[in-house]
Amino acid sequence: MSAVAVETGTIVYVIVAALGLVAVVQASPVVFAVISLAGAVYLAWLGVKTLRSKSSYGLGNPRVEPLGRVFREGVLVNLLNPKTALFFLAFLPQFTTRGGGSDQVRNEMLLLGLAVVVIALALDLSYALGADAIGRRYRSTRGRRTGGWQRYMVGGIYLCIAAFAALTAFH
Repeated sequence: MSAVAVETGTIVYVIVAALGLVAVVQASPVVFAVISLAGAVYLAWLGVKTLRSKSSYGLGNPRVEPLGRVFREGVLVNLLNPKTALFFLAFLPQFTTRGGGSDQVRNEMLLLGLAVVVIALALDLSYALGADAIGRRYRSTRGRRTGGWQRYMVGGIYLCIAAFAALTAFH
């Protein structure tokens, strides 16, 4: 569900890029900084939430999250990443017809964006399925609860990424 959510956010960026609205993010350092800071705040919130969680997080005792929450968080993580928007602004236009009409360029960008989404979804799903298989094997061979160290590691990673996003918001 998380992979589908992330790629749903990507579809939003593809449409926005095809309509030319991503140029606003590129042209306005303030808009870029606001989106970056919103993403950093969201990641910090996820980090704190993970650190405060009472249950073991990760391989030892997997939690089952409601699919709606997983989907919502996945879309938010992708939409609050302005680098995704800039990727589509910088990358897709390079492969469109030079001098083509705006309709032609828009259609080409939509088609290229769809190809990116399909490839990324296949990769994201393979990562998720592979990680699930590794986690199941790990849990079956360990046979015991591994403790809460994973919670601290995951929460710390969220907080480090949030700090990096906040520091780079103005560059």
